[in-house]
Amino acid sequence: MSSVHTELVDKFGVITLNREEKRNALSAELISDLVAALDFMKQSNVRAIILRASSKSKTWSAGHDVSELPRNNADPLRWSDPLEEGIRAINRFPTPVIAMVHGTVWGGACDLTFNCDLIVGDPTCAFAITPAKLGVPYNPSGIMHFLMRLPLNVVKEMFFTALPLNADRALQVGILNHLVSEDELEAFTYNLATHICTLSHHSISVIKEQARIIADSFSINTETWEYIQELRRRVYQGRHYHEGIEAFLEKRSPNFV
Repeated sequence: MSSVHTELVDKFGVITLNREEKRNALSAELISDLVAALDFMKQSNVRAIILRASSKSKTWSAGHDVSELPRNNADPLRWSDPLEEGIRAINRFPTPVIAMVHGTVWGGACDLTFNCDLIVGDPTCAFAITPAKLGVPYNPSGIMHFLMRLPLNVVKEMFFTALPLNADRALQVGILNHLVSEDELEAFTYNLATHICTLSHHSISVIKEQARIIADSFSINTETWEYIQELRRRVYQGRHYHEGIEAFLEKRSPNFV
């Protein structure tokens, strides 16, 4: 059974995360199914996409499937990591992607939703980025995704504390475009997608691509890039990373000394 469910509604598509037994953890299989669903939507010429979880789920996504993180001193968030592939597929999808969020969003799933063009949530939603709980050195592109959406002090708070921002705070700082009641969430989001589909999809597609290119135009010199990679390497080849992964899998608190 596929770990995502796809549906065509009028001129937009709906992709539903369908791995509830694992709290929609972003496994390589789920990401592969998500990328395939996006390819199907592109071939179907949809003018918008809604990315959602089941309305019954208390967790929109638990984030990166920790059991799949490398434990051989390799970069846990390398360019070819499945999660990175899924993020790029959403970021580069030619039409708007709307995250409809009911429930909590953890870790790499925050990055996934932040790469959606719009986010609509209800009062159950909350967002937490948690690499500090695992000893993971987050990657530069992921940090940039947060910096493009949020003020620097909020990004630092999220990464330094690993605590979730609740729905009201998420609206205040700009994570959410709209905060609506649980009862209204689906109808509001579907109506938003329907409205977008009435507008010029040629214009919207070009504007989205321009925004992506301009946002990605920030550059650093090669020496600085090598320095960043060396900083990250010290962490994922160090004790904290291995201790964080083992503690998570053993369901205990990590001992970061």
